[in-house]
Amino acid sequence: MRKLILFYLLLPYLSFGQTIPSQTSKEVYPDSSWERIINPNAFGWDNSKLQQLRKFIIDSTHTTGMVVVQRGRILFEYGDIQELSYIASCRKSILAMLYGPFVENGTINLNTSVEQLKLDDIGGLLPVEKKTTIKDLLTARSGVYHPASNEGDASSMAPMRGSVKPGSFWLYNNWDFNIAGYILEQQTGKNIYELIDSILAKPLHMQDWNKNAQRKTGDTTRSKYLAYHMWFSTRDMARLGYLMLRNGKWKDKQVLPANWISTITSPVTTYKEAERNKTAYFHFGYGYLWWIWDAPYNKGVYEGAYSATGAFGQFITVLPKLDLVVAHKTKYEYERQVSTEQYLIILDKLAAAIR
Repeated sequence: MRKLILFYLLLPYLSFGQTIPSQTSKEVYPDSSWERIINPNAFGWDNSKLQQLRKFIIDSTHTTGMVVVQRGRILFEYGDIQELSYIASCRKSILAMLYGPFVENGTINLNTSVEQLKLDDIGGLLPVEKKTTIKDLLTARSGVYHPASNEGDASSMAPMRGSVKPGSFWLYNNWDFNIAGYILEQQTGKNIYELIDSILAKPLHMQDWNKNAQRKTGDTTRSKYLAYHMWFSTRDMARLGYLMLRNGKWKDKQVLPANWISTITSPVTTYKEAERNKTAYFHFGYGYLWWIWDAPYNKGVYEGAYSATGAFGQFITVLPKLDLVVAHKTKYEYERQVSTEQYLIILDKLAAAIR
C-alpha cells in the first residue's frame, strides 16, 4: 500500500518516453516569485542538452536574460532576469493585450475609423487614409504611409501614399502602432502605463514593474503620435507570456478575455501573403500585433506558436504544444543583438532537449 501511495505522489514528476506533462493536470501560477523545476529530467527534459543550450547561449549569443517557463514553473534561466531594460517592439504585442477588455465591454469598436475618431496628423492625412479602422491599425493593414515619429519599421518598402485601400495590404509600420496606442488612451481616458499597471502588472503580481521607468519618445515634427516605449524584466515578460498561454486567465481570475487571446494570435496576414508581397519576416504570419508561426513552418512543437518580437533580441514566445513560454532579451544599451535567426536556433535547441 505504501508503494502504491508513493507512486501516485511521484506520478506528476515521472517521465514516460517523450511526453511533456499533461496540460490537463493542475495549473500552477507564480505568486510574488516563480517556483523552479529543480530536476528538469523528471519533467521529460534531457539535462545534458539543456546544458548544451546554456553553452550555446554563452559562446554564440549576446543574450543577457532568458527564462523558460513550463506549466507555471521556471525550467531554465540564464543571465540577469530581474533587470529592467528596453523591450523594443514587444511593446506592440502588449498593446494588443490591453485592448482586450475594452473591445469586450464595448468601449472600443474595432470597426471605428480614424475619420470617425476625428484624428489627423502633421501635414494631414489623405481622404482614403482616414477610412482606416482600428482593426486595420492593430493588424498593420492600415494603408496609411504617413511618416512615423520613430524609426525601426518597414516603411522603406511602403507603396505610394493613397495607392492602397485600408485593410488590403500588410506592412509593418510604426505609424499604425503609435496611433493605435494614442487611440487606446483616447478611448479609455487612461495613460498606457496606467493601463499596464492596473490590467497586467498588479493582477500578475509582477516582481520588477516600475511605472516611473516608462516613457514615450518620438519626433513630433514628423508625427504627433509618440512611441510608447516599455521597460520590463525578463521574468516579468515571462508572466505576460504565461497569461497568454493560459488564455488570459490568472489563477481564478479572467484577466483578459479568452476569445481576445485567440483573436490576436490567429493569422490575419499569412506567411504566404507576406512572402508574395515581399514583406515576409522569417517563419511568421501576423495577427493583431503578434507574430504567428504560419504554414509551412507551424509544424510539430511550433503548431499554434506565436511571439512578441523586438529589435536587438527581445522576445516573448508562447509554444502551446509544449505548454511552454520563453522570455528572452538583450540589453539594448549594449548594442549587441541576438538576431531573430539566432533566436530561432535557441528555440530549436530547446525543443531538441525534450526526451
